[in-house]
Amino acid sequence: MIIKSGTLYLVATPIGNLEDISLRALNTLKRVDLIACEDTRHTARLLEHYGIATPRESHHEHNEARHTERLLALLQEGKSIALVSDAGTPLLSDPGYVLVDACRNAGIAVTPIPGPSAAIAALTASGFPTDTFLFAGFLPPRKGPRRRRLQEIASIPATLIFYEAPHRLIPSLEDMVEILGDRQACLAREMTKIHEEWLRGTLVDIAGAIRARPQIRGEITLVVARGSSALAQEQPVCPASIKQHLQQELLRTGASPKDALKAIARQRGLSRREAYRQLYVKKES
Repeated sequence: MIIKSGTLYLVATPIGNLEDISLRALNTLKRVDLIACEDTRHTARLLEHYGIATPRESHHEHNEARHTERLLALLQEGKSIALVSDAGTPLLSDPGYVLVDACRNAGIAVTPIPGPSAAIAALTASGFPTDTFLFAGFLPPRKGPRRRRLQEIASIPATLIFYEAPHRLIPSLEDMVEILGDRQACLAREMTKIHEEWLRGTLVDIAGAIRARPQIRGEITLVVARGSSALAQEQPVCPASIKQHLQQELLRTGASPKDALKAIARQRGLSRREAYRQLYVKKES
């Protein structure tokens, strides 16, 4: 693997199990000039596990603005830098946006090294639709802003993904029930670790299960199914007459009659055979 000078590498690291790292990520971390870490002590455990001695510096939300200038200068000098977060893919609810934006504006190459993401792992294992989803990250810690944020996304026709801190989980679940409704949800805790746990049910069910515990610890990802209001927005309002619907589709898209009929069959939740039958019956009448 060739490391390019003057390049910023965004390296995804394990969310728990240290074996969940790619060979490309390991080679990148070994060969860059510097690793910018959210927490150098946390990243040290990963680097020591794989015998990586690359110099590292802290780059977190509290020093991001001023430290970005230093990293930008090093990149412009031709140094190669890897940016890592404490776990998972950098920038997803973690620092790094300021640096990446500055690099793009300065014409500096930015290369992602893909890998683990708690949001995607929880989504794929939740059993909820993955065709359209919204990663909402951490909700605001205070009740007022948190409820306003939930109201903003309540009608979005997508599976919702949240990160949450253990001490804020119950208040967040309570606000979700009130604003989003008692939707189906899946809570993933400590994914890829020894105490990995999954809870699936309604938001009320999950809140009840959590309240019954003396305490809850660990990294939490919550996947919430799209609600009835969001689902209703996804469904097009179809004309009562399938013949009229077909004419509208032909005018709107310019598709062939065959393709237009296939499209309206999907929109009306019909098989193609049933759509043909209804159109034929309507014409006969």
